[in-house]
Amino acid sequence: MAIHPHIFNTGYEVLLTGISCAIIAQIMKFLLHLIFQRKIDFKIFTTTGGMPSSHAAGVVSITTAVGIITGFNSIIFAVSAGYALVVMQDAAGLRRASGRMATCLNKIMDDFYKHDVQSVGGKLKELLGHTPVEVLAGAAFGVIYAYYIHFLVLQ
Repeated sequence: MAIHPHIFNTGYEVLLTGISCAIIAQIMKFLLHLIFQRKIDFKIFTTTGGMPSSHAAGVVSITTAVGIITGFNSIIFAVSAGYALVVMQDAAGLRRASGRMATCLNKIMDDFYKHDVQSVGGKLKELLGHTPVEVLAGAAFGVIYAYYIHFLVLQ
């Protein structure tokens, strides 16, 4: 008998899994930053980039939950997997390249404006995307988390 029969095997399970997985990944980012940098930075909860990718964790946990519930050969699983691949490619591709470009532009602005970058609007945000390892770590966490929720929490 399921603990939550109104959630089990429904869209609610998929939403619960995806949203909570992304939140937990953000918390993991905060804790890893605290452990390795030895300082508290609450901005991590609202920023992109870092280990693990909460975007990848969220979409992969949704995709895995859809696969568990509807079958891994279903059309909705295929659509969800396609969406997850686009999100992960964007996180490791376009947004990461944008972050590198921001780093370069910040250096140019710093040199050009003699360390008074605030006079022209401040520095650009540099940590936008993820490395492939951060995306893979988020994706792996998403798969594990979806199985954990479905088979251990909701059953």
